[in-house]
Amino acid sequence: MTRKRRRLYFVLLGLLGLGAGAALVLTAFQDNIVFFYSPKDIAEKPVCEQRCRIGGLVAGGSLVKEGQNISFDLTDAAATVSVKYVGILPDLFREGQGVVAEGRMNNGAFIASNVLAKHDENYMPPEVAKALKDSGHWKEGEAPPAGMNNN
Repeated sequence: MTRKRRRLYFVLLGLLGLGAGAALVLTAFQDNIVFFYSPKDIAEKPVCEQRCRIGGLVAGGSLVKEGQNISFDLTDAAATVSVKYVGILPDLFREGQGVVAEGRMNNGAFIASNVLAKHDENYMPPEVAKALKDSGHWKEGEAPPAGMNNN
């Protein structure tokens, strides 16, 4: 075996190892990536077949509690998505509140595995604020919608 051929084998083996490592990293990321969508995004195209997050305001009069089975509507003023959740809601959860729910779409409803509420009056996830601004429900310079403030 010549030096040139041996060097070629080492280079090919290195590229094969690099490709295998990249494939493993991408496979690991695929299981852990969670995308954020607004109710308008989901209404336009059902994009939440895998685990994802949706954010918006809890629509007034939509909260229904039956023990630990909870359902409510999440809206960004342009569209509304029905959310179903089993568990205990955060203490700050209420109608008109900005929330983010993590889960999957199933038969036209979003089945949430986790519900997050804002932690104080001065914070809103940037994605929720952007979705509300894009929908025209909240314009920069105006007071935030009821129950919502953002820096």
